[in-house]
Amino acid sequence: MSAPGQPHIPVLLGPVLDALAILPGERHVDATFGAGGYTRAMLAAGAEVIAFDRDPDAIRDGQPLVAESEGRLTLIHAPFSAMAEALAGIGKVPVDGVVMDIGVSSMQLDQAHRGFSFQAEDGPLDMRMAQEGESAADFVNTADEGAIAEVLHRYGDEPRARRVARAIVADRPFDTTGKLANTVRKALGHRPHDKKDPATRTFQAIRIHVNRELDELADAMIAAEQVLAPQGRLAIVTFHSGEDRMVKRFLRERSGSEPAGSRHRPAMVAEQAATFATPARAVRADEEELARNPRARSATLRAARRTSAAPWTSRRTG
Repeated sequence: MSAPGQPHIPVLLGPVLDALAILPGERHVDATFGAGGYTRAMLAAGAEVIAFDRDPDAIRDGQPLVAESEGRLTLIHAPFSAMAEALAGIGKVPVDGVVMDIGVSSMQLDQAHRGFSFQAEDGPLDMRMAQEGESAADFVNTADEGAIAEVLHRYGDEPRARRVARAIVADRPFDTTGKLANTVRKALGHRPHDKKDPATRTFQAIRIHVNRELDELADAMIAAEQVLAPQGRLAIVTFHSGEDRMVKRFLRERSGSEPAGSRHRPAMVAEQAATFATPARAVRADEEELARNPRARSATLRAARRTSAAPWTSRRTG
């Protein structure tokens, strides 16, 4: 991600490249292509890259990079949850590394007409990464108060979710980002000198809900387990506490390091061999990166190496 109007800056790029440990000629997956920041770095390190994105704009804008790569980059218009099937379909399994940057890209945030952000200028209340299906406006204009409050609490960690939901229902219909942001500010009380705009949590929560981001992440981690070669590297960058908890839980479970008796660990999984080695310690942006790229402030990188064990037969871990 990068600040509005600035060149694209991939978050935690150095630590991600360290985790991937790319060797020339290896095959790696950029599961969330976006503006192509990780992909460019992976190509520069000598990898063949297969990159995924469900946003048709990202695929379109990435075509010049495909041409420049001289056959070393394949762009696939699909969600990263479809990674295993798509790679098998083109004969590109196994792979040596997978990187995922979860959440909205700087390209999407900085385009007002996509409706992801209220920071720059007013835009339509959309938020759809794939540009199809239910929009943010559809959700806030039709869902009942309880459903809206649940989304704000679960995906936005909004402590006053019920108050915000009540205000949304009272003020609808909504068709622009500006109107929704103002409604949330009024409900919560917004002072111009506040460090963080109170509407941020609501926008994050609605975006995650509309795009089914946590479901996509759960399926994508299982797909990565299926496509990675023994000693293959998985690196996942998250920006939301719920996403980070999911990644942490998945890697701890799949490495056999989930504490005994965890409510998230069904008894049946104890019989399955660890598919990942003990995960590396989580990495967060240092002061230098934060000064250069404020959007990195909530980023967390978790990484682990694949073992030679067969993929688990159980589905999601939570």
